[in-house]
Amino acid sequence: MKEIKVSMANRRKKVVVTDCDHSSLELERKVLDEISPEFVVAHCTTEEEVIEAARDADGIINQYAPITRRVIELLKRCKVIARYGIGVDNIDVEAATEYGIIVANLPGYCVDEVSTHAVALILACARKITLLDNLVRQKIWDFALARPVLRTQGRILGLFGLGEIGRTVAEKTSKFGFKIVAYDPYTTKLDRGIELVGFPQLLSDSDFISIHAPLTRETRHIFGENELRAMKKSAYLINTARGSIINEKALYKALKDKWIAGAALDVMEKEPPDWKNPLLKLNNLIITPHISFYSEESLVDLKTKTAEAVLSVLKGELPGAMVNPQVIKK
Repeated sequence: MKEIKVSMANRRKKVVVTDCDHSSLELERKVLDEISPEFVVAHCTTEEEVIEAARDADGIINQYAPITRRVIELLKRCKVIARYGIGVDNIDVEAATEYGIIVANLPGYCVDEVSTHAVALILACARKITLLDNLVRQKIWDFALARPVLRTQGRILGLFGLGEIGRTVAEKTSKFGFKIVAYDPYTTKLDRGIELVGFPQLLSDSDFISIHAPLTRETRHIFGENELRAMKKSAYLINTARGSIINEKALYKALKDKWIAGAALDVMEKEPPDWKNPLLKLNNLIITPHISFYSEESLVDLKTKTAEAVLSVLKGELPGAMVNPQVIKK
């Protein structure tokens, strides 16, 4: 019998989902059906598990599992790693670039949801909604216990990061009369009504600071004791970006000892948190369970566009967005 050699170009592609907390992957399967790949769903939490599941993958879809240099060095034929969402702090982008692997993300994803959630937390702090709600549930009907409550008109909202989400927060909060200032050393575009300031001025002048920056070496724990002490005692800190941008031990001191008036977090350094975390006992802190990204519509976008990024690369095209465009040269 004559031997038949199978061209690598015609080899069936393999796509591995390293991890996800979605109830269904039918949308991803539907998008990728165009190339009829081997579709593998894993439940990885460690480097070893990722290596085992994705060693021979052509494309990877990733949520939280670590895609470290060690993992990337052992990927035999991977062309693309697409992450559910905007941030890629769990992926070693530098290593991926060295090995010619495209890292795709969704920079325009859930802008409306995150910005709306940030605004909701800002207003909840301003109007002390959760404090009053908790008092009423304790049969205490006394608005005076929330004093002082100040009008938003003329208050200074400081944005730490002025990407698309930060700009949308500025647009939405301007309707409430906030004066908007922002710190972003990488911005090249300034919208009308936003004043760029240095980080020390952002800390000292802002009545509310809302964080909208990626987690990087530079931003990790950038809000520590010194920075929190530099804020107004009447100020609030809001974080819908990444938990580790704030040093939680320093935040606990700041809230407990009233260096600042309060904070609102949708993200934490460890998720879910250690339930013994002392932050959870403070009444001047609002915490939501990393929900700012979510709406039914955004979830469809997330799943569909992440799969489309993998599909594009495995068809020999470029994804809609990539974190490391310099990899094209490779």
